[in-house]
Amino acid sequence: MSKKLSFGLVGAGAIAQAYGQAFPKAEYAQLVAVADVRPEAAKNLAQVVGARSYTSYEKMAETEKLDGVIICTPPSTHPDICLHFIEKGINVLCEKPFSIDSRSAYAMRDAARKAGVLITMASKFRYVQDVIRAKSIVESGILGEIVLFENAFTARVDMSERWNANPVVSGGGVLMDNGTHSVDIMRYLLGPIAQLQVVEGKRIQGLDVEDTAQMFVMSESGVRGSIDLSWSLNKELDYFIRIYGSQGTISVGWKESKYRQASSPDWIVFGTGYNKVQAFCRQLDNFSQAIQADAPLLITVDDAIASVEVLETAYAALPQSHWVSVAPLKMPVAIG
Repeated sequence: MSKKLSFGLVGAGAIAQAYGQAFPKAEYAQLVAVADVRPEAAKNLAQVVGARSYTSYEKMAETEKLDGVIICTPPSTHPDICLHFIEKGINVLCEKPFSIDSRSAYAMRDAARKAGVLITMASKFRYVQDVIRAKSIVESGILGEIVLFENAFTARVDMSERWNANPVVSGGGVLMDNGTHSVDIMRYLLGPIAQLQVVEGKRIQGLDVEDTAQMFVMSESGVRGSIDLSWSLNKELDYFIRIYGSQGTISVGWKESKYRQASSPDWIVFGTGYNKVQAFCRQLDNFSQAIQADAPLLITVDDAIASVEVLETAYAALPQSHWVSVAPLKMPVAIG
């Protein structure tokens, strides 16, 4: 039976605050330490959850007895920090994007397997109950053969002072930031992505990275998809996922989710929408149970690497005007 495990948190920024809200509700995880190079940020978050604060993740790893750690730092720092904890035998849940390049992603995976610890990417939408239910509805066959997938993550956000818009730190713009969620959602619902094409929109905010982009994707099973991403416009949709089948449609929304079969004029509501804290809480519990071998990971390290590969392909495809194939997942290197 799963017990409550002790976690450290590296980074005390915006995403870390969501974990701060989720930990008190988690059944199998407790936050005991927070590390951030900004002393006040670490101290403030630690006080909220009753944890200890550190100004370096190295000191936290050396001092605390941790079962796992959550990495909430900018993407370019993920490999070094993750490898540090892996080498100490600590399980790692790394915020998205897992890495900004596949080479370092493979290194993280292979090091974790050699050390005998778990590492995976935090991907909150896999833990949203409506998304999980949508997957079961799609797989039930009541929507017929799936034809088209749509996803939109668009909102007006001033990115001029945020690290997400610094390509050296973030690895890219809205494609890397929001697109990681989009890619993982489509893979979760419809399987591996085989091909893609990317079109960049106008750079409204004058950033060094793309602030609006469209991805056109095709799954290995032949389902086409369109993904709209923007920090500079809001499409004002009440849903963020819509899937069209030959016999029906499903819509996963921010406040409610529903589906309708072609044989009926009525929509059937099956969920209450997106609950961020609830999703984070389920993510913590799933990772904790997986560490104790009491449940499988809902998102594996190979899922994480597949997302990195798709995004890596997407950036390579940006200057081109045709479909590009996604490279297959590379197997672990031989050890020993």
